[in-house]
Amino acid sequence: MSTSNLSDPGAAQSAPGQPTPRTYKRRSKRLKAWFPYLLVAPAVLYLMMITLYPGVYAIVQSFYAVKFGPWQPVGFDNYARLFNDYQFWGALWNTFVMGSIALTLQCVIALTLAFYAYRDPWVTGWRIIFLVPMLFMPSAVAFTYKLFFLDARVFADLLMRIGLIDGNIAFQSSIWMSRSILILADVWQWTPFLFIIFVAALQGQDEEVEEAARLDGASWYQIFWNISLPIMKPVIAVALILRGIDITTMFTNVFVITKGGPAFGTETISYFIYRTGFKFFDFGYASSASVIMLILTIIVAQFVVKRAFVSAKV
Repeated sequence: MSTSNLSDPGAAQSAPGQPTPRTYKRRSKRLKAWFPYLLVAPAVLYLMMITLYPGVYAIVQSFYAVKFGPWQPVGFDNYARLFNDYQFWGALWNTFVMGSIALTLQCVIALTLAFYAYRDPWVTGWRIIFLVPMLFMPSAVAFTYKLFFLDARVFADLLMRIGLIDGNIAFQSSIWMSRSILILADVWQWTPFLFIIFVAALQGQDEEVEEAARLDGASWYQIFWNISLPIMKPVIAVALILRGIDITTMFTNVFVITKGGPAFGTETISYFIYRTGFKFFDFGYASSASVIMLILTIIVAQFVVKRAFVSAKV
């Protein structure tokens, strides 16, 4: 028997050419390290197929004049047209204005509801009621608001019956009235999304910190404003980014309720891309608008998240 076999018990038990227990141990460690990646690999491949490929395709297409014939290379002409297109800048401005107002209202309402819901035992038992608006289809909500304010004139009829107005309200003749309908529909349906996240963040905080502040004489409002809210900054930032990205793609409400009117006053960037690509069939120009919107969204999201996490650490 060789000296190496005496010094290694595992080698003495294995036949020549067979893997030793040490080899099996190395393989098991390697398998454990790669096993999580193997589990998520199908989901990652699927997401790459439905997101990465269309994104690369849109970037390539933005450098061509694409209609129904062969692609004609135009370089950066589509982007030059965008910077001189007042309708594109108007759609970008409308998206920013309506998105900012809707996101602010959703954040304030969701934080207020979360503040009362995560402690009150009665509200906690009926918390599912707050989630009901989010369960409806966006198209159904859009048609409901269109009937309520425009087609069936339910809102104006109620005000006339009360005696507050004498005739119908022409919502479609005012840009801000039309914007208000879109904002109201978005706030009503998607505030529960932020509410869920904020309640979970509040319930995940350390109760000992709140108990210590309460023993020092702090009220619930002071605890929330000075302790809970600063701790929640990263969570709030991520939640607002998720909703902000969704708001930039606001399309269903615009398509169903206002069609971008009056005078392009409610046309969002998503509706502009749809109108350019599927009404005028200028797919290259629509792709360039999509690329610009993607770049702006990434820049704003990165800035907001970075600032929120830095301030939270401080």
